[in-house]
Amino acid sequence: MPIEIKELHIKINVDDNQNNGGSAKMEHKEKELLIAACVEQVMEILSKKEER
Repeated sequence: MPIEIKELHIKINVDDNQNNGGSAKMEHKEKELLIAACVEQVMEILSKKEER
């Protein structure tokens, strides 16, 4: 018998005081490479959908 979830409650806490050094310190070249990889994957997905 399948279970149907009608509501889902998610609670998170965000702390602005933490400095992870994540994407804030990412260099411009690294950002461009990341964006290019994302665009390539999106274009690949779109072309697969058109083939169907």
